[in-house]
Amino acid sequence: MRLGGRLAAAIEVLEDIRTRHRPTADALRDWGVSHRFAGAGDRAAVGNIVYDALRRKRSAEYLFGSDTPRAAAFGALLLEWDESPQSLNEALSGDKFAPPLLSEDEIEALSANRLDDAPDAVRADVPDWCAPFLEAQFGAGWVAEGQALSARPPLDLRVNTLKAGRDKVLRELSGMHAAPTAISPNGIRIPPIRGSGRHPNVQAEPAFRKGWLEVQDEGSQIAAILAGAEPGIQVLDYCAGAGGKTLALSAGMENRGQIFAHDSEKQRLAPIFDRLRRADVRNVQVVSRAEDLAPLERKMDLVLVDAPCTGSGTWRRRPDAKWRLTDRQLDVRMAEQEKILVEASRFVRPGGRLTYVTCSMFPQENVERIDAFLVANSDFMPVDHARLFESRFEGKSGSARIDAVKGISLTPAYSGTDGFYVAVLSRAA
Repeated sequence: MRLGGRLAAAIEVLEDIRTRHRPTADALRDWGVSHRFAGAGDRAAVGNIVYDALRRKRSAEYLFGSDTPRAAAFGALLLEWDESPQSLNEALSGDKFAPPLLSEDEIEALSANRLDDAPDAVRADVPDWCAPFLEAQFGAGWVAEGQALSARPPLDLRVNTLKAGRDKVLRELSGMHAAPTAISPNGIRIPPIRGSGRHPNVQAEPAFRKGWLEVQDEGSQIAAILAGAEPGIQVLDYCAGAGGKTLALSAGMENRGQIFAHDSEKQRLAPIFDRLRRADVRNVQVVSRAEDLAPLERKMDLVLVDAPCTGSGTWRRRPDAKWRLTDRQLDVRMAEQEKILVEASRFVRPGGRLTYVTCSMFPQENVERIDAFLVANSDFMPVDHARLFESRFEGKSGSARIDAVKGISLTPAYSGTDGFYVAVLSRAA
């Protein structure tokens, strides 16, 4: 397929997403099934245009003065693929599978509409109703954070130190432009792809199959390290999900001590069993039933709450999520977080720690939830987060937004990671 056919396909997928309110991955998969002639390179290119269009949706619509899938797809190529109106029309000319060339009216709109003059929420590529939340969290820098959330993400990996060292894994991944992460001592980063490129399939690599590495954003790795799991302690991972942070905690504990992995939805735990085996993790017990946690009350040295949230910190990886999110869904998440904090705190022993993590950029899900919990639970108090970060990542405190009392924020613009919030609370002895 030439660029014209790929662009037409992307417009078709975007129209499917809009009219049927479908997740992007589902729409792209169904397009691939119904267009089996398309090769892997074509499918990757179509996916890149679609995801870029969703990341830069508001910018593209502003430039064209239109909210159509055509405007979003063409805008993606102009904003992210280093194309110009002239180069696009030249590339599409004579291609019978291409959409119609840019019209004189469209070219005139592109010339007249400048992003520098656009409203802040447009330049940040976020929904209007979310803009005040980002501004409250980041002040004058909120637009830059929104723009970073609209960029293509890198592919981050975590070295499983139970089985390999970072230098060894880097040698295995030579040729992939892999390099050590800036903050996490066990992380490896493959930079964002450009144009129609695609990331390597690391899950097909022998190093992955041997359990030497996991796919995990550097921010998630940092959050796991900040949780404070050490060899020999008792840990409850209360919202373990598929086990990404569970595995990171186990590696930090050198397979010593005990981790209880629990999630209120059993199906989320399903992938954890194969991952534990592949990683050679031996100190994790999976506990799917809440009633089976009763013997652990007030006995855990550490309870990790990787709370369900809006996922606004992951918008560069799942840009369709920011356009599906509603204020009602935010309210639901906040109620869930409040309930989970209360439930999970029961398991922290006197003198133990409760670590709260979200992949959200909104203060309502982060510091406001911790403030409310502390008001209602006087036996908990925040640790010195500045000292905590420095103790784990010496000399790198400038890579995170740290409030000694309120917690730690990692963001794409400031930290180069997905958006994460971490608060560590200590229970009175």
